Amino acid sequence: MKLYHHPLSGHSHRARLFVSLLGLPHELVEVDLKSGAHKTPEFLKLNPFGQVPVLEDGDVVIVDSNAILVYLAKKAARTDWLPEDAKGSAAVQRWLSVAAGEVAYGPAAARLITVFGAKYNPEEVIGRAHALLRKLESQLTVHNWLVGDAPTIADVAIYSYVARAPEGNVDLSTYPAVDAFLRRIEALAGFVPFAHTPVGLAA
Repeated sequence: MKLYHHPLSGHSHRARLFVSLLGLPHELVEVDLKSGAHKTPEFLKLNPFGQVPVLEDGDVVIVDSNAILVYLAKKAARTDWLPEDAKGSAAVQRWLSVAAGEVAYGPAAARLITVFGAKYNPEEVIGRAHALLRKLESQLTVHNWLVGDAPTIADVAIYSYVARAPEGNVDLSTYPAVDAFLRRIEALAGFVPFAHTPVGLAA
């Protein structure tokens, strides 16, 4: 099993974190985004969208970080991480959609400005990040995990960009329940940290 990734990509970290939490043997293949390795014909055969991460499992190729989380949970038959019942499965899917939506256009976009020089409006994306964080704080004030009483791929999908939100000038200091949630993720067996970048509030 090969995981094509980039160490500064939160989407990549999402996949790398979960394969490690599951304890699955895998090879990490770093894709040099700066040199355009993700746009080469060879890489585009794996993922026509030219994005990381990509999981190559024998003849099976899975693109998109959230799809990789689902694939790995199903492959490992880990219904603790991805419930099979209708209600639990739908609840996880809701948070995967948040990861692809509110997280991507909030804390992830804010971090793209400072780490990669993206041309987003800082005030707008930081505002979106805080709107999301207020919702997370409300949820995590009464629940340790986003779905049920144990961690699921919903928590994995949310973690990386929220943990590094300060790099995008998003202050986490007023969200104690979110901070406690991040610490719970980091205490899980098999946790691998997401690389720190000394920019924004993390400078």
